Amino acid sequence: MTKHDYLRRLEPEHYCGEAWVHWSLTTEHRSTGWLTPKFLYRFREILTHTCFRYRVACFIYCLMPDHAHLLWHGLSIRTNQLIAMEFFRKRSNESLRRIGFEWQQQGHDRVLREKELQETNLEGIGEYIARNPERKKLVPVDHFADYKYTGCLLPGYPELRLFQPDSWTRV
Repeated sequence: MTKHDYLRRLEPEHYCGEAWVHWSLTTEHRSTGWLTPKFLYRFREILTHTCFRYRVACFIYCLMPDHAHLLWHGLSIRTNQLIAMEFFRKRSNESLRRIGFEWQQQGHDRVLREKELQETNLEGIGEYIARNPERKKLVPVDHFADYKYTGCLLPGYPELRLFQPDSWTRV
């Protein structure tokens, strides 16, 4: 009997099409020291290529000292987030390894269900992700919008910034 250290995933079809998935990636051994403005620039570049190539929008990302959160939405019936995440992890791990870090072997994901997809619930999930720096005391309470490692990447909306009053309803 083979022991598997992997987290179980839903069937592949749950990650296809217009699925919403909250991805969490953790650095190996919860290592810290990789999160710098230079890496943020590289992260956004890799994320941009992933979003364009695999037809995904990243409604919010939040990079923490030892992990990252991303809320992705498939933009096409041809979108496959498992393949997109494999591409993203491979490319971001190449960059992380150059500075002595890497992601754990498998990230965690949560495919959002129908009831969670109502606008207020999506905003709540986005706020939960955005408030991670508060919970870890990296920013004061209610200053999560000031955390420089939180953002979004929505193809076709380069001017969109999180936490604008209309940011969730514009797209």
